[in-house]
Amino acid sequence: MPFPQMPEALLRALTERGYNEPTSVQAAVLEPETSGQDLLVSAQTGSGKTVAFGLALAPELLGDADRLPQAGLPLALAIAPTRELALQVKAELTWLYAAAGGRVVSCVGGMDPMTERRALAAGAHIVVGTPGRLRDHLERGNLRPDALRAVVLDEADEMLDLGFREELEAILNAAPAERRTLLFSATVPRDIERLAQSFQRDALRIAVKGEGGQHGDIEHRAVVVAPHGIERAVVNLLRASDSPRAIVFCSTRASVARLHGNLTERGFSAVAISGELTQPERSRALQALRDGRAQVCVATDVAARGIDLPDLGLVIHAELPKEPEVMLHRSGRTGRAGRKGVSVLVVPANRRRTAERLLMGARVQAEWGAPPSAEVIHARDAERLTTQATALLEEEAETADRDVARELAARHSAEDLAAVLVKVLRAPLPAPEELAAVDAGPRRAANGERGAPPHRDGPEGVWFRMNVGRDGRADPRWVLPFLCRRGEVRREEIGRIRILGRETQFEIAPAAAGRFAAASRRPDQDDPHIRVEPVTGGAANSNAWRGAPGGRGRREAPRSRTA
Repeated sequence: MPFPQMPEALLRALTERGYNEPTSVQAAVLEPETSGQDLLVSAQTGSGKTVAFGLALAPELLGDADRLPQAGLPLALAIAPTRELALQVKAELTWLYAAAGGRVVSCVGGMDPMTERRALAAGAHIVVGTPGRLRDHLERGNLRPDALRAVVLDEADEMLDLGFREELEAILNAAPAERRTLLFSATVPRDIERLAQSFQRDALRIAVKGEGGQHGDIEHRAVVVAPHGIERAVVNLLRASDSPRAIVFCSTRASVARLHGNLTERGFSAVAISGELTQPERSRALQALRDGRAQVCVATDVAARGIDLPDLGLVIHAELPKEPEVMLHRSGRTGRAGRKGVSVLVVPANRRRTAERLLMGARVQAEWGAPPSAEVIHARDAERLTTQATALLEEEAETADRDVARELAARHSAEDLAAVLVKVLRAPLPAPEELAAVDAGPRRAANGERGAPPHRDGPEGVWFRMNVGRDGRADPRWVLPFLCRRGEVRREEIGRIRILGRETQFEIAPAAAGRFAAASRRPDQDDPHIRVEPVTGGAANSNAWRGAPGGRGRREAPRSRTA
């Protein structure tokens, strides 16, 4: 459906930006019954919320006029949790209100406060900022709230999570009591409801369809890798993708710096965003992505909200997020405003259980598999290079270029010349990585039964033990999956399992014993209290390796209460 009746300047701005019809959240806030009402709106990230509240503010800012009056004391205030999101909101509101003569000023941490003070003194229609910096300007008298007609809290749940309640309350208490208050939030937990009750008057609750569920425009995938193969998997995921832009999320600043350096060394055009960078540095990184000088952004969760790149089609979680909500916000950088995108969780084999809990908590169905192999990438390169070379051949060549071409054709065969062209086109492409094979399939077959590879006999196995036994409620139903995950082995590489009183002994195929020992020594974030070590001496090591169907060797009754 088309946009409803609104000022001509805003309709013209929407048309120029390619907005032919409103998104769900935009249509919801423009319904006639919302006029003048306080609103509590929940909608998925990437659903067009910024433009939604920009349009919702029009009656307070413009009334029946087509242009705004001369800028003076701000008429509207928009508060966002992060610098990036605040600057993104400023950019969106600037183009939306440009034709109406709107002046938008930002006040965010990391920028020069004196410059902001001068901008406020020069007058503004809308001020956008982060809670801490806005409160600072209020207390210093730089930001005068007397004329405010509306206040918007964007990503209100995130602001409370970041501990900005005191700042928000100070700002809202300073605003005129008769203002209009709009709260936009991806989720509406109890804290948001309490905030709404304290600072809104009979707020109209709007829950856009799809709240909290899987984003229909994002394809979720999970790829299982060896713990030491994460960065190589990221390389192959980037190489296999056709997206012009991608963002790779890490959990710490150190991880961002390391991965950014490695990708740059491999030939990717990459930028980094993390909390240790100044705001101008972060702004330059985003601009490099927008104008095409960079194709990959490596970032901490500081960029999980506020980055909106029209052609960002791939999000990679190089390190698993801590919470389902963080995963959804990371993923929400793609699949925005009706465009399709892909979100890929890179899952170390020993953290698969954590990844499954994340997906379940986010109510997301992901397709599990392995990362693209070097062979797959080479095959895709062949298709891409053929298309690229064909497009070049169809272009009209300059006369001087044709003269050189005739001379080369006289000396070399057409196949040799084509090979050189392909070599030149391939040269800028980073080399794909060889990845270690990891079982990435589902944990159970479709019928719920474990697979049953053939019984096999072999040489003597290697025995290990872990410090959980029958007294700790050890049970083969979870011991076997635990050993596969902790030791990065397959079920058929695990033989007999003996559950004793205070420990559990188990047999590992000789060919896998070294790999199992190395993997099980690494810290385990899911079960840090369980220690695994080889059995040194004793009867256990004298038994021959006898792998059983499904990797489940005969569970022998314990002969004693101690090892």
